[in-house]
Amino acid sequence: MTERAEAAEPVGPGGSGGSAGSVGPAEAVVPFGPPVRLAALLARRELGLRLVAGDPGAELHWVHTSEMADPYPYLLGGELLLTAGVQLADAGADPERFVARAAQAGAAALGFGVTPVYDTVPEALAAACARHGLPLVEVEPGTTFAAVARAVWRLRADARLHELRRVTDAQRALATAAARPGPVPAVLKVLAGRLGGRAALYAPDGSEYAAAGRGLTPEEAAALSRLVAVVARAERRPSSASDTVAAGGAVGPGGAGGGAGGGAGVPGAAGGTGGSGTEGDPGAVAAHGPAGPAPGTAGGPAGPGTGTGTGTGTGTGTGTEDAPAGPGTGGASRGVRLVAYSLGTGREGLTLGLALARHEEADQRIAETAMVLLSLLTAPHQGADEATRSAALVRLLLGARPEEVAPLLGEAPWTVVHARGGDGQAPPALGTPLVDAAGGTVRALLPAGREAEPQPGWTLGVSAPAGPGSLEAADAQAARALRRAEAAHTGLARHRPGGLDALVDPAEADAHARALLGPLLDSPALLETLRVWLSLHGGWDRTATALGVHRNTVRQRVARCATLLDADLEDAQTRMELWFALSRVQPDA
Repeated sequence: MTERAEAAEPVGPGGSGGSAGSVGPAEAVVPFGPPVRLAALLARRELGLRLVAGDPGAELHWVHTSEMADPYPYLLGGELLLTAGVQLADAGADPERFVARAAQAGAAALGFGVTPVYDTVPEALAAACARHGLPLVEVEPGTTFAAVARAVWRLRADARLHELRRVTDAQRALATAAARPGPVPAVLKVLAGRLGGRAALYAPDGSEYAAAGRGLTPEEAAALSRLVAVVARAERRPSSASDTVAAGGAVGPGGAGGGAGGGAGVPGAAGGTGGSGTEGDPGAVAAHGPAGPAPGTAGGPAGPGTGTGTGTGTGTGTGTEDAPAGPGTGGASRGVRLVAYSLGTGREGLTLGLALARHEEADQRIAETAMVLLSLLTAPHQGADEATRSAALVRLLLGARPEEVAPLLGEAPWTVVHARGGDGQAPPALGTPLVDAAGGTVRALLPAGREAEPQPGWTLGVSAPAGPGSLEAADAQAARALRRAEAAHTGLARHRPGGLDALVDPAEADAHARALLGPLLDSPALLETLRVWLSLHGGWDRTATALGVHRNTVRQRVARCATLLDADLEDAQTRMELWFALSRVQPDA
């Protein structure tokens, strides 16, 4: 047989040849990418591999070669462990202990090379592998361990490429569905088909909003409802929660994440490990928050212990959701994966609930893509709101009064906001879709409960709250507040209620203002200069800065105003009357 060189072995937790009894169960470390089924490796005829014992459905993540008597410290979990049996040829060597330690470390399968040490696979080794549920493969003399390792890596690369293509195709299909009429049901239908299960949206009260795919068993429906309740709760809301329902219908231990349900199983004769999580809490499920999943225990052979998770049933000894399946599980027996995602559409947003037939990484990527699309499709500013705004516009154009249309757009009272600035940027985010950005001034309507806040790079004027019939007056208030904000070089100014405006009839005040300022109404530049100059208490330099002109230009304009009005602008009474009149006149009057 071709000579096989043993790979360099790192010093593990137990040191070089540490005591077997001093190390507990290993925590599996799973590489990025899908695993390879042992059956696929056995199908490579050029390798001449033969299954001696165990399940060909075991999932392989790595390949490792070792001739150590105790391989435990050097394994990560999920390996195809290759050995020529050098350590078993010593007097007193115990195949039972070797296999037990490999299984305890999470090895997925054992490959035994016949010759130069052995001509056949030792019967004691085959029996030990059968007892511990560790698949045993015979490597024929003409096959090197390097060739086996290379075959595994090629199979993993092919699987990874297949997975990427599957995710890409699913993402393209989901994007196409999102562009169709009725996008939400279309996305759910594609998602359910790609995952081979069920996809549903749930309202905040837990009721089903929309769904597609196969029906759920009563056990699955109950478990998924509990997950939705965990994600939809207001306090300490996680981004997702997951659970697994066994193939027979019983609810098994909770999956990965803080607070996972499922008490520790009792090791059986095969030495399996029970599910990790909160022992004795029948209502606990696996909730994933911002910190991500907490590590669990590597899956091992199922023991006879009964786990108590989100229901009752026989525990399967699962650990984290990404951990490799324990020896002999084959993946199909892992049951139906249930996941609930918060769509991120606010505290009262929808929840996406999934029942997945597969537990692969590609399924998670597809689900995450659908989650993003559904979040956008169900966001408050999309869909129904846009249709409502269109209906309001049509009614206005057909003669409806503002008082009749306003309830479609939001609750009264309304606030009018005027904004200028931005240096060519998009309109400021004011928390409302009712924005008019035409011209140099941005105008926005804020319904009840929305407050205008300062926006970097913008100057804002805010009206007093007004009903639908008083929006025109509120628009004038916002315009005056904006001019005051610009004159004072502040980011935001609000309308000041009360004063003389509250004591004088608006119609009479408007008539008086136009009569007093009549000589200036045809000159917006003179009106604006007088307004800013009075607001800044006659400050020549500050007025010039606010208007962006030279101070001598300000002096000339103010002198021209005094001449046309035939008024002494140094007189406080005259200034007061002019300021009152200016507050009643629009800048383009």
